[in-house]
Amino acid sequence: MKSMFTGDDLQWVHQEQQLGTGHAVQLALQNITADDQVCVQYGDVPMLTAETLSSLLNTGDKLSVLTAHLDDPFGYGRIIRSESGQIEAIVEERDTNEQQKSIKEINTGIMAGKAGLIKQLLEEVGSDNDQGEIYLTDIIALAKNSGILINTFTTSSEIEITGINDKLQLASMERSKQMLIAEELMRSGVTLFDPARLDVRGELICGKNVVIDINCVVEGRVELQDGVSIGPNVYLKDCVIGKDTVIKPNCVIEDGKVGKGAVIGPFARIRPGTQLHDAVHIGNFVEVKNSEIHEGSKVNHLSYVGDSQVGKRVNVGAGTITCNYDGAAKHQTVIEDDVFIGSGAELVAPIKIAEGATVGAGSTISKDVEKGVLIVERSKTRTITDWQRPKKK
Repeated sequence: MKSMFTGDDLQWVHQEQQLGTGHAVQLALQNITADDQVCVQYGDVPMLTAETLSSLLNTGDKLSVLTAHLDDPFGYGRIIRSESGQIEAIVEERDTNEQQKSIKEINTGIMAGKAGLIKQLLEEVGSDNDQGEIYLTDIIALAKNSGILINTFTTSSEIEITGINDKLQLASMERSKQMLIAEELMRSGVTLFDPARLDVRGELICGKNVVIDINCVVEGRVELQDGVSIGPNVYLKDCVIGKDTVIKPNCVIEDGKVGKGAVIGPFARIRPGTQLHDAVHIGNFVEVKNSEIHEGSKVNHLSYVGDSQVGKRVNVGAGTITCNYDGAAKHQTVIEDDVFIGSGAELVAPIKIAEGATVGAGSTISKDVEKGVLIVERSKTRTITDWQRPKKK
């Protein structure tokens, strides 16, 4: 069984006349060879597990039917068994008598068998029922009468076989799915402050001693290594967070890699193409995009770093921006090791700030800066003593 499908693997069949589940399967089997193994599923039952389907498909030349026991079986076809426990038939809810209505074992509608066998049985199915339809379930009684062995597999999970018919049921099923994910994470040692307030919409891989606060959303493939702490209201997508890193509240990290021992946030945004090395600090209201920031560097307050290479032990002061876009193209800023950038600086790319240089606060730098120098670029202060502020008329 393939784990995923591409467009070339799929064949779509349109059932123009709604003549029942058996008729739908007949249409689908037209281009399938007799020896192929077939599994009939329903598009509104999203929680089936690979383990259940694997068991169902391992049938050989038999038919296999997935059943479940429900406290309230209303609406489902009932499994009719002989005194010896062998399945004899499936009777739809609308066709059941009073005795059959009390049966708790139901047909999930999911079955498997060889294509040739199912085709053969469907050719014998009639439409003598209240709906005038060809019921797929009728092949069970035909198979029994023909001496064909029928296996049943029973799932203990009602969620696994529950169908979805509206947005309310979809939302309820999503919560059930998220709780299963949360339970699995907690059993593996992850601390969740509230398992009901976590959304994993992809793959979340956690190391040891990981802590996740409330209202976190995970999309794509996210890896949290040992000792990572995630604050509340954090959004993570396609990223790797290194060992012992702290992500403070209200951060967004997309398509990036964060080294070990880093501190991010609060209210930081790490955009695609960013790599933050070990012990990097990215503070509140800082945005980093398509940049690499090396070990021990800090961008702590209200800054934008885009299309940049930042060396080790760099300090980027509050309100600093890299001016990377000229209206037509993006340009790179290079800041080498041990550079100090004062607050409110503007670095107009393309530009290189050489190792150990200092950029004075409030400077706008548009030319490369040499190694170890202090550069300050400010206009001369003017005081106008007879200034009259305009007044509204």
